Amino acid sequence: MRSLTTAAAAAAALLLAVPVAHASGTGENGPVGIGVIGKGLRVKEVRATLDGWKPGAKARISLWRGGVHQRWVTGWKSTSSGQMKAYKYELATWKINKKFPHNTKLCAEFVHDPDRRACAKILR
Repeated sequence: MRSLTTAAAAAAALLLAVPVAHASGTGENGPVGIGVIGKGLRVKEVRATLDGWKPGAKARISLWRGGVHQRWVTGWKSTSSGQMKAYKYELATWKINKKFPHNTKLCAEFVHDPDRRACAKILR
C-alpha cells in the first residue's frame, strides 16, 4: 500500500512539473485592462476594460512581438458601460478563435489614450 501511495505521489509531481499550455491571461496598465481566454496558443476571446464610465469609448486589440507592433488584430469597437457594486467600467469583447505565435503579446488600447496599453502574453 505504501509503494502505491509513493508511486501516486511521484506521478502527481511529474504531472505538476509539465508546463500547461495556455493562452489565457490578464494585464493592466493604469485604468486599461485586458483579459484573454483560450487554450494552447489559440485565443477564443479577448476583453478590454477601462475604469470608469467614458461615453464614446472605443477599444482595439494589437499583436506585439519583442516590443514591436506586428499588426492590428481587431478594429475599433465601441464599448458598453457596466457597473459591479461601486465599480464602474467600459467593456469591449471580441470572439477571436485564432492561434497566435508563442511569446507574443495581445494588447488593448482605447481611442482617448492610445499610448496606454495593457498586454497579456501568449505562452505555450
